[in-house]
Amino acid sequence: MQTRIRIQHLFLLAGILFLASCSKSNKEGRYIPKNAGVVVLVNGESISSKLPWSEVKQNDLFKKLYTDSTLDAFVKSALDNPENTGIDTKKNFLFFFEKDSLGGYIAIEGSVKDAAKFKSFIASAAKNATETKKDDVLSLSGERTGATWDKDRFVILIDAPETNNANNFGIPDTLAPAPKATRNITVTSNGIFNLKEDASLAGEEKFTDMLKNKADLHFWMNAASLNSGATSPAMAALSMLNLSKLYEGSVTTAAVNFENGQINVDMKSYSGKEMTEITKKYSGSSINSDMIKRIPAKDVAVLFAMNFKPEGIREFIKLAGLEGFANMGTGFLGFSLDDFIKANKGDIVFSLSDISQDSAGKPTMNAIFSASIGDKNAFGKLIDAGNKLGKEKLGGMTPPIFYNSNDNYFAIGSQKESVDKFIGSASNSSLSFLDKFKDGPVAFYLNFKSLLTGFAGNAASRDSLDNIAYQATLNMWETVIANGGTFKDGGVNQHIEINLVNKKENSLKLLNTYLGTLGNIQQQKTEYRNKMMSESASVDFDAPVIEESSSN
Repeated sequence: MQTRIRIQHLFLLAGILFLASCSKSNKEGRYIPKNAGVVVLVNGESISSKLPWSEVKQNDLFKKLYTDSTLDAFVKSALDNPENTGIDTKKNFLFFFEKDSLGGYIAIEGSVKDAAKFKSFIASAAKNATETKKDDVLSLSGERTGATWDKDRFVILIDAPETNNANNFGIPDTLAPAPKATRNITVTSNGIFNLKEDASLAGEEKFTDMLKNKADLHFWMNAASLNSGATSPAMAALSMLNLSKLYEGSVTTAAVNFENGQINVDMKSYSGKEMTEITKKYSGSSINSDMIKRIPAKDVAVLFAMNFKPEGIREFIKLAGLEGFANMGTGFLGFSLDDFIKANKGDIVFSLSDISQDSAGKPTMNAIFSASIGDKNAFGKLIDAGNKLGKEKLGGMTPPIFYNSNDNYFAIGSQKESVDKFIGSASNSSLSFLDKFKDGPVAFYLNFKSLLTGFAGNAASRDSLDNIAYQATLNMWETVIANGGTFKDGGVNQHIEINLVNKKENSLKLLNTYLGTLGNIQQQKTEYRNKMMSESASVDFDAPVIEESSSN
């Protein structure tokens, strides 16, 4: 009997663990409003181990900032050691942005290590703050900044009313006058601190799914929340269309890991019900590797390849309410939307390669765009439309554009020889990055060195600070390889691999050094510009010019 009971207990424990692992809730989102537009969750323990504060302090910009005599004492203390703020930097912390009726606000949340130090830090940051206390929860609130905390956790709030003037992507309009503060900081920070679970992201399945990927950083963006209340004139003019359908229910999640010589990002994109149905039904399968191998290039700088089901274009246009515009535009060009869909088989490739400079210092390159042909007669109508838009023929345009086609492919590009080779029997098997592309309908490649050396010009055309920035960038970044686009578990999955030149050091340490260098350069430029403006302002251009007389 005892054995049976123990076995039952083991099965019960296993069941509990299984259900816990499959839970649709999470603790990390417990105090984040469900309508938060952007959330960044930081793994404090992991980040601290990969980039100790002692190394941050060696950053060039940090050193310059630290010697600034105008720094407040509480800021300098935090720069000496972040734990002087009373915050436990070894535990997870997060910040989020939310738009609301008063504009918006930024909140920072984390764990308290020393409540007395934390109170002193907040009191210094929010000058002339009002203090309130209820049970063991304290609040300090200034005009735009404040915090609520107890002995375990905190919420720091920064008001951002400028977002009332934001465009459709939640970016403040810097030309609009800054609005007056109307937010009650204490009420808002207390509201977050005591947020009800059903009003938080704790029960959001997509947020929970994101957290299953172990990462140094987790990123969450809710496009519908960011677009709420947007008053962009352009969007007001397009209100007759169903553009809201495109971002309704749109959420993007990402898990970011910093490894030696590499940054890895796993992304997942979700859409609303109608967009999800279109994506699920019409997403592609695998990129056309034969088209990529046809690119006649020695040094590919940028490559984009995609496979899709052309029938999905019609459904997308219908959902957005753009069908009338599409029919009007295609009709003017001499073909129909049906012709466009029939003409395409569903493969496209774009490449930019062999970038160099001519004798005049202008960049030259081999640019090719290609598409696989579905119905040849329908595609012929598209080519005729292209000729109609060009100056007599596409080849008569400045700079000239050339095209060619066969039964399977159409190609258009900047160099006739390359376009003809693509359509002919060209096969380029030397593109080593092809092995990096996994199965999926989308692939992207970027080579930083090829772009930088091709477009940057010679060193003589840059000043000394720009040369330092150029060399630092060249020594930092190597390639970006991204692929995916597969629809799975309710969303579109993608993987991005950012490769750095230095393979031995952790990418977070390399980023710290690189950003410190660029920040220091920018500060030097700003100081120089301010000095020149100051000297220029000190010259009285209206003063009479007194010429020195000469006696002969």
